[in-house]
Amino acid sequence: MIERQIAARPETVWELVSSLEGWLQWQGTAAEISPDPGGAHRVNIRGDGFAAGRVVEVVPPRRISFTWGFEIPDHPLPPGSTLVTIDLVANDGGTLLRLTQERIPEGFDAVRQGWEHYLGRLVVVAEGGDPGPDPLVGMSSR
Repeated sequence: MIERQIAARPETVWELVSSLEGWLQWQGTAAEISPDPGGAHRVNIRGDGFAAGRVVEVVPPRRISFTWGFEIPDHPLPPGSTLVTIDLVANDGGTLLRLTQERIPEGFDAVRQGWEHYLGRLVVVAEGGDPGPDPLVGMSSR
């Protein structure tokens, strides 16, 4: 689990994790996000291929869960193979964001490193800042 305290209301953070326009402000070069159960959740994170899955649960403005994996041949996380849950809890006038990802193969640490990077960018956007160009765009998702 990764947690971040954000100086923004849950409704503000919700828009960033549940909409196409919001998501692309902090992660990805292209995306397809349909925030309804069964809807698509696809993000081309670094420009080299899509992470893809389906929305599983939506509880505005508190929780969104979706399956997640990569549409890249021979990637250790195939599309839909893991489950990501983002919980938003009103806390101290802001939001406590909790992200969990289940079903990750043992020793595959790149997932946590990636989320650490991108959640830092999400915090900047949610608090009204500009995270600037993503230094990871153009790098391999393997």
